[in-house]
Amino acid sequence: MREFVVLGTASQVPTRTRNHNGYVLHWDGEGLLFDPGEGTQRQMIQAGVSASQITRICVTHVHGDHCFGLPGVLSRMALDRVEHPIHLHYPASGEDMIRALVAVASPGIDLRLHPHGSAGPVAAGVEVRPLFHRIETYGYRVVEPDGRSLLPERLAAAGITGPDVSVLQRDGILGGVRLEDVSAPRPGQSFAFVMDTAPCAGAEELAAGVDLLVAESTFSDDDGDLAAQYRHLTAGQAGAVAATAEAGMLILTHFSSRYTDVSMLEGQARARSGAAAVVAANDLDRVPFPKRQRWG
Repeated sequence: MREFVVLGTASQVPTRTRNHNGYVLHWDGEGLLFDPGEGTQRQMIQAGVSASQITRICVTHVHGDHCFGLPGVLSRMALDRVEHPIHLHYPASGEDMIRALVAVASPGIDLRLHPHGSAGPVAAGVEVRPLFHRIETYGYRVVEPDGRSLLPERLAAAGITGPDVSVLQRDGILGGVRLEDVSAPRPGQSFAFVMDTAPCAGAEELAAGVDLLVAESTFSDDDGDLAAQYRHLTAGQAGAVAATAEAGMLILTHFSSRYTDVSMLEGQARARSGAAAVVAANDLDRVPFPKRQRWG
């Protein structure tokens, strides 16, 4: 199962209708929790996400609205007796803050700390790129390796059925029939998480060709000066990132409390998003991962 769950969509301060940041990506057997702000533990309950589903926690930077929910989430994992390892990824410059937050959480889980200080892979299928914010910040990209999709009509023509199909997939050849003869290339799906940043190369690299891009949209285009001052994206800039990257779908989040109606931000992003579908997220939204594109 691949699904994106929105726990909170507010920037800096929560509102009556928007909690601090918090997002979960269900990716096959993994559950990746991104930027758990205050109240994330409660939002997980509201969204039907259990602590046992989380395998990785990915923090973009150590501003409070992106990490102050960490002790509560970890304590809940200890209470629920989560037995599998929890991998925590974060910028190396935030080491003191992360260790302080971890220190006040209840003990009892297998927590493994993974600080990073440069672009590159941080786990199998997960990589980071630096963003341009007021403190060290990294965005995340999750990638499925390219594969091949079996073509039933070609399997039937080659007389390959039942258990022999698995043998062919494992060995790549069976009785002179190659896997390439009975399958087609299948591009891997991909996901990008671009949080607090001004426009930068790192954001574009993370978003390049992804099926689903989650990007901050803190300010309206009309407040572009504020966005530049605080190194955030406007809605239009988020849309432009999606267009340049040729992303399939753009989810906007991290809205300033000054906007009670974010439909304007959605419209500004859509106007510059190219072919990407655009959705302004609300708390507790569940977004199925976009269907795999057709392949040759």
